[in-house]
Amino acid sequence: MVGASHPVPVAPASPVVPSPRRPTGNGGSAWERTRWWYESALGWPTVPGDPVRLRTGVRFDVLDVPAGAGYATLERLDRLNRTDRPDRSVCAGPAGRADGGSPAPGFPVAVRGGRMLLLVAAGAAEELPGLLEWLEWGSLALGLTALGAGDTVDAPLAPPSPAGLPPRPPERDGLHGAAVWLRPPEPGCEVESSLPALSVPGRTGTALDLARLVHTLATQCHRFRLTASGPPRARPVARVG
Repeated sequence: MVGASHPVPVAPASPVVPSPRRPTGNGGSAWERTRWWYESALGWPTVPGDPVRLRTGVRFDVLDVPAGAGYATLERLDRLNRTDRPDRSVCAGPAGRADGGSPAPGFPVAVRGGRMLLLVAAGAAEELPGLLEWLEWGSLALGLTALGAGDTVDAPLAPPSPAGLPPRPPERDGLHGAAVWLRPPEPGCEVESSLPALSVPGRTGTALDLARLVHTLATQCHRFRLTASGPPRARPVARVG
């Protein structure tokens, strides 16, 4: 019949495929579980991709020093802490001394190869050059660097059994040489309150003063550099004839 409408075939509805969800910590690779721990348990921003990298300058900055100087600094601060500040905050983190002894002043610390990463308050990286000049360390090469706003740092693997995260899976492919926590942050604690920062009027809390940390680090970095270079070698005597 003229003018009659013809039915238009309708394609069958395709099944709805749910979008992939971020791991909840109960499975996935070690890096997936690590990313989940930082973003969900700590609320720290990460950078897409593997291995996981953390954005600095948002929740914290990082001081990057030779590991030998870092261990010496923690031991020095530990001795001072036991004398000056016996009432250390319960949320300051587990022990971090190289010899397994009493806890040092609590703020997160990681190691990666021959380097130590010390977490400090956001904005500290910007203050570091001025602090070194004020402390009269500015003219020396110390091997002490800082990562702040706009930088990233390798994310240490999540601790073996952090709160809410099952033990790490057995596969370790590609994880050799990764940064690991010497003194991990604690979910449920206000991590920022433990980070070393500049002392300013009205500032409360029990965090270590940034100037004190930088002075101790610079001293130990200088000693470490002198020790690593060893005693000066005698110049060889030229033989005649």
